Amino acid sequence: MTSSHVMTEAKGDVAIVRINRPERMNALSAETVRALHAALNDAASSSRCILLTGTERAFCSGADLASGDPVPSDSEGPDLGASLETGYNPLLLAMRDLPVPIVAAVNGPAAGIGCSLALACDLIVAGRNAYFLQAFSRIGLVPDGGAAFLLAAAAGKARAMEAMLLAEKIPAETALAWGLINRIAADDSVESVGLDLAQRLAAGPTRALGLTRRAAWSALESGFETHLDRERIDQRTAGRTGDFAEGVTAFLEKRPARFTGH
Repeated sequence: MTSSHVMTEAKGDVAIVRINRPERMNALSAETVRALHAALNDAASSSRCILLTGTERAFCSGADLASGDPVPSDSEGPDLGASLETGYNPLLLAMRDLPVPIVAAVNGPAAGIGCSLALACDLIVAGRNAYFLQAFSRIGLVPDGGAAFLLAAAAGKARAMEAMLLAEKIPAETALAWGLINRIAADDSVESVGLDLAQRLAAGPTRALGLTRRAAWSALESGFETHLDRERIDQRTAGRTGDFAEGVTAFLEKRPARFTGH
């Protein structure tokens, strides 16, 4: 799928999804959110891993406050929460529920919803000059896009509070130290490093990787006993795949496994 706001490119079994509004630092309008949601769904059905990145100088600079999108309202005034219900929230839930891994190549600023999009990915590579920012407190709003949940899960409450309350840029080096990201790369090689990781995942046992990412999300959202029940169901599913049979055979034959994703 290719649109003016989001572009998709296939590289073998990897789908590269690019937010494509460089003139707005890849800020998200309502149209961009819809296009990104559709592109991720399409990529999940046609690839074995997704690489999410931005065009040119930014990953995603947040919401496009100059988009002209209508603001919902009720009898008491504007209702920005209603916009979340129809836009960001379904997008983030779709990312959580992807059946394939997703890697973020953060090639520049990741602010507001852009920060959330990155943190919702499974592996995150950031350029040396990239940064993460939650600036909502500067304009009298609360973080959205699941930011408080994602930040606290990755970095702990104290650092999440620092990021959200002080609204200061988090440089890539700090993000790595905090546990927000997995790798730092030179600015001109962020996408290639991310693509290498995505290709490694795409060559893996796709069903098992999808179940693994679901288990990780479940662990964040449920109690230990519920998580153990989920593991039992997922292990049964994974143990019936061709990739499992191939993995065991390859191990016994002392050779690299040749996974097909089935």
